[in-house]
Amino acid sequence: MTAIAAALAEVVGDDCVVRGPIDAYLKDETETRLLVGACAAVVEPRSTEEVAAVVRWAYEHEVPVVPRGGGTGYAGGAVPFAGSIVLSLAKLTAFRHFDPELWRAEVEAGVTTHRLQQRARESGLLYPPDPGAGEQSQLGGNIATNAGGPHAFKYGTTGAWITGIEAVVPPGEVVTVGGSIRKDVAGYDLNHVLIGSEGTLGVITAAWVRFIPAPEARHPVVGLFPSTDAGVDAIEVMVGSGVAVAVLDYLDQGALAAAPPGFADGFDAAFAVLCEADGTAAEALSMRADAIAVVEEYGGLAVAPLDATGVAEIWRWREGMTGAVTTVRGGKVSEDIVVPLDRLREAIERTQAIGDAVGLPACSWGHAGDGNLHSTFLVDTSDPDQLRRAEEGAVALFDLAVELGGSLSGEHGLGLVKSGQLERFWTPRKLELHRGIKTLFDPKGLMNPGKKQ
Repeated sequence: MTAIAAALAEVVGDDCVVRGPIDAYLKDETETRLLVGACAAVVEPRSTEEVAAVVRWAYEHEVPVVPRGGGTGYAGGAVPFAGSIVLSLAKLTAFRHFDPELWRAEVEAGVTTHRLQQRARESGLLYPPDPGAGEQSQLGGNIATNAGGPHAFKYGTTGAWITGIEAVVPPGEVVTVGGSIRKDVAGYDLNHVLIGSEGTLGVITAAWVRFIPAPEARHPVVGLFPSTDAGVDAIEVMVGSGVAVAVLDYLDQGALAAAPPGFADGFDAAFAVLCEADGTAAEALSMRADAIAVVEEYGGLAVAPLDATGVAEIWRWREGMTGAVTTVRGGKVSEDIVVPLDRLREAIERTQAIGDAVGLPACSWGHAGDGNLHSTFLVDTSDPDQLRRAEEGAVALFDLAVELGGSLSGEHGLGLVKSGQLERFWTPRKLELHRGIKTLFDPKGLMNPGKKQ
């Protein structure tokens, strides 16, 4: 046990300090990029008060703190470094309040996405945010990255469903912003300052979330197209003509080639669009018909099962994309750039061109309606040269996103993998304001240092 771990055992109890192997706490999904950290201690507090005690001790002794949710991030936001404390929220799993008749709940940060969705569903309600790895991803981490997912096209990212946040901020004080109310303009919107802050301003310990009544029906439609042009044309028409689907995702030809086995086997397609029509039974069927009509108008083949087995097969196929792409060469370097919808076609094509330039297979898939691409280079992680070239490609993707009027990250955050990139694109005054917020919350710079910059 390190001296820091021993000291923390005195602060919050020996059973809150993780003993034995801590490898699982030193990485996230960027492990495929060989990004693995180190730390002096891992602590799992059981309450907000214990979180505050850890932060107070760390601030007094000037020890960095790295908050951690489910470790499902793709930007290295939870990857620690030598001498730091990993503060896991995994034991904060209570529903402090659950008020289905008022469409709201107060939930601790360690509750997983699936558990929150299930609790809502059992009361006929819907919690729409659906970032990946729902069985592992936790509410606190989802808030800290403002995580998205396929249904963000219609329903918005995690932050749209958070009305209040409880957080521990330096030097170890518990603050609550917002709450169970739905409207509040009495002060600056500190809720949304904390949303997406990646643990650099404080540790989110609980939040008030809102629900809506669950749609009566949900019907997926997959359009399989002979070309990227045809598929992107269909996407633009679907948006422009007001076909209000809840999901509007895409897969390019490389992603389709790598996709897991499933319903699309045997189809010869160069591009796929995944939609979901939802609403009342009549609304969902009508919207489904509209989506099928657009797919067919642009030369696509529409696959739109109504049976539960067929629907489940489509979602297994879509949710298996990340793992399937990774297995092609054993690793991947993937960035979640975002561009205006009218530049999506160019971003897809130029992702492939960047892959050609760095000599690596490239593909993309993502949330077409949001202009959010997961632009990806396939790599053999045992080859340092491939990893180097992939990182060169990632920087080129950042340049591309900004050139097209977009941003470096749509839903994964900056973390470690994009650290320092803001300086390349933001104006001095914008950077000054950004850093001023950090300094105001965290004057010693100890909260997840090196991230969100």
